[in-house]
Amino acid sequence: MGKNDIDSRTKRSLLRTMVRIREFEDSVGEMHLRGLTAGSMLHLSVGEEAIAAGIGLAMQEGDVFTTHHRGHGIFIARGGEMNRMMAEIFGKSDGYCRGKGGSMHIADVHYGHLGANAIVGGNIAIAMGGGFTQNYRKTSNVSVAFFGDGALNQGVLYESMNMAALWDLPVMFAVVNNQYGMGTRIDRASASQEFVKRGESFGLRSLQVDGMDVEAVYQGANRLFEHSRSGKGPTFFICDAYRFYGHGRKDPSPYREKNEEKKWWDRDPIPAYKDTLISADLISDADYQEDLDAAKAEVADAVEFAKNSQVPEENDLYTYVYVDPIDASGTIG
Repeated sequence: MGKNDIDSRTKRSLLRTMVRIREFEDSVGEMHLRGLTAGSMLHLSVGEEAIAAGIGLAMQEGDVFTTHHRGHGIFIARGGEMNRMMAEIFGKSDGYCRGKGGSMHIADVHYGHLGANAIVGGNIAIAMGGGFTQNYRKTSNVSVAFFGDGALNQGVLYESMNMAALWDLPVMFAVVNNQYGMGTRIDRASASQEFVKRGESFGLRSLQVDGMDVEAVYQGANRLFEHSRSGKGPTFFICDAYRFYGHGRKDPSPYREKNEEKKWWDRDPIPAYKDTLISADLISDADYQEDLDAAKAEVADAVEFAKNSQVPEENDLYTYVYVDPIDASGTIG
């Protein structure tokens, strides 16, 4: 698939999705600084929108996925409702997990979201289960494990890649390479940065793209998904990007040079793609403003929804945490 093969409607959807993610993340960050969110940490994906949008829009109905602790944008790209997401981040009962999961554990299996995990690499093996299920049911769907570069040296990744290759599982190992694992730059954590070779060494179809270029991500994801959907096994997808904020929203990232941050901000995927589409006469400034205004209104509504949602009742503490006893008939009672 070449860049000219992406139709104009999809291109605008890619831009609109990135804008919606950015507006949501910026608002969540502001709410966190105001003390309105639950928990002491908030991990944003600002700067990584092209990866969420590119892979998310390349996925199909029936595909499943898991995310890491920086997964808001990925879920939005797969159809997550902002109202319920915001309520969850606020720790309210109308949230996806009734306020029990918070920012790092939003999930809903109805969207194919098998769980978000704050443990580095912890979601990778779970996505393997999704791939095994697709194989067992003989579907053409895929399972995607989204994780950051901080998980690139975790043993669970290599155990999972080995098993996926052995069993020809339709799993994509999608690396959101934002250059830093907490405060450690990737070249200080990995002796070799030839990551594609790591996937290839297990026999995985592997690809590395510019994660700030949403079309490159979308095209790469489609090629790799086609590989897995046709029964040829797992894939390894490295998308190079940059998180514009520190590890957490309140992290001023003193470990990064200001000129490094500026270099990446100058490559912000949203204005860059907006300019590309305008230059190609695919959208106008008015079209972009319409999408931006719609995203702002959607996020504002989500904030109000979350503010007005109720705090969970104390007697709801264990609801959906433990399975209720099953009687002799097999009915959960």
